[in-house]
Amino acid sequence: MNLDTAINKMKSKGYKHTKQRERILEIFSRQDQYIAAKTILKEIQKDFPGVSFDTVYRNLYLLADEEILESTDLDGEKHFRFHCDTHGHHHHFICTDCGKTKAVEFCPMEKIESSLSGYAIDNHKFEIYGKCPQCQT
Repeated sequence: MNLDTAINKMKSKGYKHTKQRERILEIFSRQDQYIAAKTILKEIQKDFPGVSFDTVYRNLYLLADEEILESTDLDGEKHFRFHCDTHGHHHHFICTDCGKTKAVEFCPMEKIESSLSGYAIDNHKFEIYGKCPQCQT
């Protein structure tokens, strides 16, 4: 996803275009990785010193609900990134140092479903954590 697509998606859903939301989206457009909510807050406060953590967090969750952002937990803290442009069902490898991701086309649910006979699966999330090649050096 890119900045223009994200802004247009918000407008088409009837959400107001605010400078704070646009600034949040700009931050994500410059980095293709997961970013901690606290980091977003610090960046936003450079331009909007009075903005609260609640306002930033509320907007991050709104953007995630509208599938503009994806979220994950790293070290007990919520991290967000632009929704992946990869088409079709997939999962991610997430670097625990820099937050960069790589799409994984394999889904383990194909193997797991057979051992869950009689269970109704509503959804699943599968993420692999480690260090990317750049962070290993």
